[in-house]
Amino acid sequence: MAAMAAVLASPSCSSPSLSCQSSCSSRRSIFACSHRPPRSRKKSLRKGPPARKNGDEFKGVSQKRFPGRGKDERAYLPPDGSRGEAGWSQSMVFGSAGLQKKDKDLVYDLREQQFDDTGNLQDAAFLNAVVKVYCTHTAPDYSLPWQKQRQYTSTASAFMIGDGKLLTNAHCVEHDTQVKLKRRGDNTKFVAKVLARGIECDIALLSVESEEFWRGAEPLCFGRLPCLQDSVTVVGYPLGGDTISVTKGVVSRIEVTSYAHGASDLLGIQIDAAINPGNSGGPAFNDRGECIGVAFQVFRSEEAENIGYVIPTTVVSHFLNDYERNGKYTGFPCLGVLLQKLENPALRACLRVPSNEGVLVRRVEPTSAAGNVLKEGDVIVSFDGVSVGCEGTIPFRSTERIAFRYLISQKFSGDVSELGIIREGSSMKVKTVLRPRVHLVPYHIEGGQPSYLIIAGLVFTPLSEPLIDEECEDSIGLKLLAKARYSLARFKGEEIVILSQVLANEVNIGYEDMGNQQVLKFNGTPIKNIRHLAHLVD
Repeated sequence: MAAMAAVLASPSCSSPSLSCQSSCSSRRSIFACSHRPPRSRKKSLRKGPPARKNGDEFKGVSQKRFPGRGKDERAYLPPDGSRGEAGWSQSMVFGSAGLQKKDKDLVYDLREQQFDDTGNLQDAAFLNAVVKVYCTHTAPDYSLPWQKQRQYTSTASAFMIGDGKLLTNAHCVEHDTQVKLKRRGDNTKFVAKVLARGIECDIALLSVESEEFWRGAEPLCFGRLPCLQDSVTVVGYPLGGDTISVTKGVVSRIEVTSYAHGASDLLGIQIDAAINPGNSGGPAFNDRGECIGVAFQVFRSEEAENIGYVIPTTVVSHFLNDYERNGKYTGFPCLGVLLQKLENPALRACLRVPSNEGVLVRRVEPTSAAGNVLKEGDVIVSFDGVSVGCEGTIPFRSTERIAFRYLISQKFSGDVSELGIIREGSSMKVKTVLRPRVHLVPYHIEGGQPSYLIIAGLVFTPLSEPLIDEECEDSIGLKLLAKARYSLARFKGEEIVILSQVLANEVNIGYEDMGNQQVLKFNGTPIKNIRHLAHLVD
């Protein structure tokens, strides 16, 4: 420590024992400052303060409340339930709206008498399974990682799935300090526990121990994936009142879509029923009273309207089965390759692909198991026997096609898949293990609180998307931002460690203005992650 302090005392560029890579730049990026990482143009739907910018984005739908603010100030669509909203330079805005779930066997009793002869929903039993969520959040301060930000509250929706459990959106209970639930027609709030959070799929599993809460409760029944133009009813507790709300529409589209909260691409249902802040975590029903998914985000744009999104029961089932198998959420696996379409006939001829099929492997992630069997330049023509088209799509139901990623998302971590490939004109079959993606710069911090290390007033912390959002991308700099966006982890556990700031002291005179620079080496030893740096210092 004394030797290091002696080095830090001199601002000379020729002999520092800490090698830092500067990344200062004034170039603006398409990613704007916000509390949450810019995973995509989608955001969560809780109630909260007004948006900073007008633009097209995906947004979540839960309501937020801050101490001392009026009730009307809750009406905005913050990203993933954060205190602020990501100001995107584009004009689109997606917002999360919410999902609901059922018990582990996905088998629920739903009485036919839930609809009366007139089709009135007022006394439908399944409405009583939808509850209001009151959550108190305390988010970490990524710029000052030893402390947390100001506490705030939000409201959202959830629903009963049986076996003493409920489903809501993960962004509705992110950084939770306390979660309380209130049933329809009741004036008592019950404390709930978060059992699991699925970040990629934006689903959270809750439980309530109180027997009084479950008295007379009937869990919901899951339905199958709907068809286009099927009617859909969204139920929840959105902005505009305190009682339950019901909106109706139809299924507009079913495809693999971007999930704002998890920065992932999974199957989603697009509907035209109104989804507003507070609807997050609420169920969507078909005309038979079966739950077909969870409302979780919306798309806001000057050029489009009535575009909401529901997490389908196939994704919900994957989340629940994952939890039942492992006792925790392990995530959705990926193939670990960067793919390119093969629509161009000349490119297919160059790669000696005889038919109009397949996608080109452009890059293989070093941490992926596919690196043992796939090479750059390979063409993937099938996945577990399903033919892959030149546009990267596969057959879906009878007359539809869907993105190839859909097949991968149906697998679980550790599953083995068979790939049909063409390598230098020769066809072959290879097998690979599917694992969740290893992010060099994570979108979410496990445990919620970022790691940090302070040495002689120098504050070191791993680079993360929440930190980039909090610091604003301009202050991060172009070089470091490009590395965060496009570099891949070389091994599991690798992190980009940065010198976040310098706490001025006589021991670090001359270094006070340094900040947001990557630390490459310590006394000549390349740094792997923040733990490795702490070990080297000790």
